[in-house]
Amino acid sequence: MRSMLSLGALLAILVLPVCVVYASPAHTADSLVIRFANRTRLVIYAPDKAGIQALSNYDLNKIVREMSMKLDSVPGGETAISRDGGRYLKDTVLVVTKKKDGVTIVISGKSDSTRSDSAKNLRDYKRSSVRRGINSWSRSIDFQIGLNTFISQSTLAAYPSDVYSLKPIGSRYFAVAFSQRPTFINGKRAKLSLYYALEGSWNNYMFDNNVVATKGPSQLEFVQYPEQLKKSKLTTFALQLPVVPRISFYNSSGRKVFHLGLGGFIGYRLDSYTKIKRLNNDKEHEHANFYLNNFRYGLVGHIGIVRTSLFVKYDLNPVFQEGKGPDVRTLSFGISF
Repeated sequence: MRSMLSLGALLAILVLPVCVVYASPAHTADSLVIRFANRTRLVIYAPDKAGIQALSNYDLNKIVREMSMKLDSVPGGETAISRDGGRYLKDTVLVVTKKKDGVTIVISGKSDSTRSDSAKNLRDYKRSSVRRGINSWSRSIDFQIGLNTFISQSTLAAYPSDVYSLKPIGSRYFAVAFSQRPTFINGKRAKLSLYYALEGSWNNYMFDNNVVATKGPSQLEFVQYPEQLKKSKLTTFALQLPVVPRISFYNSSGRKVFHLGLGGFIGYRLDSYTKIKRLNNDKEHEHANFYLNNFRYGLVGHIGIVRTSLFVKYDLNPVFQEGKGPDVRTLSFGISF
């Protein structure tokens, strides 16, 4: 869009109120005349009526402000500004509504380019507003997939370590957590939050040897199976509550680049069973407590780099009841998403 103004006309525009706005009969239908109180006129030419109507998309105040800065360097006569009319498109309006479950933002834009820029601004706004709100709460459903291993505390004559050794890849850990993470302290590049969740977790202990865990009269027994097995494992299911203070770091654009958390968990065993799979793919399950400790407690660590989140869990109490099974603790680690 091209605007033609003299220095005197501009000064009149800046200081005098508009008294009449009309389409001048002395001009063709492709022009707009704005007459001010001191008979100063602002004339806008356009190729057709649609061009005049499109003026609503532009910020005329911005055009006038920029012209006022340019006129100081112009000796006199007519002055034209903005060969690139796109510079003066009006800003996109973001309508922000705060609700109990978060923030809703409605975009009002006039062009695809404006919407594209606004979408980026919207993403930055949402990220910034959620991150910087002291009272903001992040709720999510988290999944954890990883591996288990036994950490021996002492060697018992009844349980040599090679009898209950585990397959590294077959001994898997899985958990699903309904989590919340309220923010307590915010800095310019860091924040302190508290992660806690109600978590269901499955520990699978896949035995490396051809043995089956069996509940004996007074203690756990690892019995050699008479035929070759494809797999033999002991599985526990527990309900747990992890609580992890977490500090997160952000770059200048508000994106999280690193987080670190250290806390603990408590839990209770709800079920446990053994599963064997024969060479012909027949399966067999047995549910029992297998002298496992019902209560669990331990340490939890979280570490995140950009979008990758890792976890590690270590049981502080023994997996089995004292004297009724190996003296081992569980170490679980993996990725969360």
